Amino acid sequence: MNGFARNLLAMIELEMRRIKHDRTELYSRAVQPILWIVVYGPIMGSVRAIPTGGIPYTDYITPGVLIQSTTFISIFYGLTIVWERESGILKKLLVAPASRYSIVMGRALASGIRAIFQALIIIPVALLIGVRFIPNILNFTMAFAVIFIASGGFAAISILIASFMKTRERFMGIGQAITMPLFFASNALYPVSMMPQIMQWIAHFNPMSYVVDAVRSLMITGNLANLPIDLAAIAIFDTVMFIIASINFSRIIE
Repeated sequence: MNGFARNLLAMIELEMRRIKHDRTELYSRAVQPILWIVVYGPIMGSVRAIPTGGIPYTDYITPGVLIQSTTFISIFYGLTIVWERESGILKKLLVAPASRYSIVMGRALASGIRAIFQALIIIPVALLIGVRFIPNILNFTMAFAVIFIASGGFAAISILIASFMKTRERFMGIGQAITMPLFFASNALYPVSMMPQIMQWIAHFNPMSYVVDAVRSLMITGNLANLPIDLAAIAIFDTVMFIIASINFSRIIE
């Protein structure tokens, strides 16, 4: 267990070093979610056509936009894996005395570090335009923990995709095709009850719905009644994705 934890921490430390030396990607990817909050939120909020339970619409969508942004980072984290395969780094990593599970989990959870930094860029902008967060340190800590853990599950999806895609161009196409459907088939922009019946069914199996609901309840509404269900769904999602990605990880260098 000590070796397993050491491998995880080594992967996370590596990602922190990368962010320290190059933060351009974080800033550039923060532009789109900021536009969602600054432009889309106030415009749609003025229409007053979407029931949000008395919450201002911009406040309502902020957790959803935040999760969409961090999920985008996680899904495209596999590009790093594809590059490392092309450069030969992965072969060296796989011959190291570390299990595939620790490597996959470490690389997946490392994407959570980028997700946290992304959130730290977006939240101050949301505060500046008047989004009212619950002023509770414990809630914020739990919300960041949810973002970190959930990002690992989505990054595991990207590692799984990377095990089948041999070029970065193909990977980018698949990643885009996954991210936007996850976003629009969730409760990020509107309640699930507004969706057509088939979309509601999809939303209930969409992991992003549970992540958004957990973060929204912790940061915005304060209604924690569904939080245990959300956390259980996220834990199941992460566990399944970690196992599947680990099993297929050896395909990356084939």
